[in-house]
Order: sequence, then C-alpha cells, then structure tokens
Amino acid sequence: MQTVVIVIHLMIVAVMIGAVLLQKSEGGGLGMGGGAGFMSSRGTANLLSRTTAILAAGFFLTSLFLSWYAGFDRKPSSIIGQPASQTQPAGGAPVAPPTSGGILDTLKKADEQQQNQAPAGPQVPRSQ
Repeated sequence: MQTVVIVIHLMIVAVMIGAVLLQKSEGGGLGMGGGAGFMSSRGTANLLSRTTAILAAGFFLTSLFLSWYAGFDRKPSSIIGQPASQTQPAGGAPVAPPTSGGILDTLKKADEQQQNQAPAGPQVPRSQ
C-alpha cells in the first residue's frame, strides 16, 4: 500500500512541477515575462492555477498519509529497559541488569570484566 501511495505521490510531484513551469511569470523575475505564446490567454492562466492548487492539495494529502502510515505501527522503545539477552556488549559476555546503582555502574562493571579477560591480539596501550 505504501508503494502505491509513493508512486501516486511522485506522479503528482512530476505533474505539479510541469504545471508550475508552464505558468506565466507575473513579476518577470528572469526576464521572460512578456511575449505571446500558446499560453497567453486569461482562461489558461486560471486553469493552470486551479490545476496547481489541486495538485498541491493532493501532494499535501499524500504527504500526510505517508507520514501517518510510517508511524502507524511504531511502538515506543528504550535501550535502558531491555533485557540483557537482547543487548550484548562487543565482548560477547552478557552484562547483568543493575541491582544497585545506575546504568553507569553497570557499564563500569562490564568494562572491568573486559579488561580482566586476556587480550586476543596486540592492543594500543591505555594511559591511566
């Protein structure tokens, strides 16, 4: 469903860019405001401005739908409250959840456990 809405959204964007580029510049910002062409009548200006407004509303609605759909099944999560089996440190040994103190004490204990293990290869010396 999301793919279909994205394709519709991109088609609206492409047509809206074309409609905006076809409109006559009123301020003459780039020096191209004058001249007579096939889009010079007042009726086509109204048609293009209405088409642009409808396409802009469609773009807005598809953008709102895509943002709502992206967050529809999102559940709040926290890395602090997860069990130790889901978050394992790089050393491979699981860290026990904190019984006293806070998360900083737990991280300090995990760092001490990693320092006590034998190094697997040459390491950079640490200054203390």
